[in-house]
Amino acid sequence: MDIEKSRQFIYRNARPIDLARWQYFFENGSKKQVLNTLAAYQNEDGGFGHGLEPDCWNPNSSPMQTWAATEIIREVELNDAEHPIIQGILKYLALTDDFDGNIWRGTIPSNNEYPHAPWWGYEALQELSYNPTACLAGFVLKYAAPQSQLYARAISLAQKAYAFFKEKYPLDSMHTASCFVDLYEYMQECGADTGINAEELKELLQKQIKYILTGDTSLWSTEYVCKPSLFIHSCQSDFYSENKDICAFECEFIARTQKYDGTWNITWQWDNYPRQWAISKNWWKSDLIIKNLRFYNAMHKFSL
Repeated sequence: MDIEKSRQFIYRNARPIDLARWQYFFENGSKKQVLNTLAAYQNEDGGFGHGLEPDCWNPNSSPMQTWAATEIIREVELNDAEHPIIQGILKYLALTDDFDGNIWRGTIPSNNEYPHAPWWGYEALQELSYNPTACLAGFVLKYAAPQSQLYARAISLAQKAYAFFKEKYPLDSMHTASCFVDLYEYMQECGADTGINAEELKELLQKQIKYILTGDTSLWSTEYVCKPSLFIHSCQSDFYSENKDICAFECEFIARTQKYDGTWNITWQWDNYPRQWAISKNWWKSDLIIKNLRFYNAMHKFSL
């Protein structure tokens, strides 16, 4: 792989948040710089907007864009529950009108007022989904005070989410499945007493991942498919050993499909807002560079 080409693309095209992530992971950059940059996307209500999730340019706080912030927090392993960014997220999740009593909504009405991918368009009638609620519930379990009302809500949501998972298993949405992997991992990290049988959840997730991974690897370069890196981020993952062969294949795939400019194919697109999509596509390329190299590094321990 040509790491220098990837670096050049990042420096020429990435958003400040992705440049800070690149520097943190590959150039001995600081966690503080990542968090300072991330804070620019946080609104006064504690939620996140402003296109942090590059397929939605809504500046208003939403659960989905707030979830995107929690993913970066996990990346840099911020464990300080008192950090202002985390406290802001907890405030938003406790008080937002984007919680309907059952889930934090995946889309919100104001999405429709700004450039967005079709899947982030708001419709009043939506099928029940625990994307991103299952993941956000796990975040709350890790960081919120156990005596708080928000923590009690997260316990209830985790239980309802798991009941949903067992009823609907196997799930056909890879992103919803990923949220349940995140919930499981949050539970393992914080040891929360949710009343959920963690071993049972783990076994079900093992089968879910096997079910949803795209076995036809000829599609990986051209279609939006499910690859193991969505669920597995290190060899220490509870889901690595049963999927190590396809993880190895994904590493080979990453190594041989890098493009001349250091990027990888973005296999989705927006039908509307072509000018904005051209910008978001480069944002996604930068994000995918970081994710691909981090996955390859986690499997191979290379150094730049």
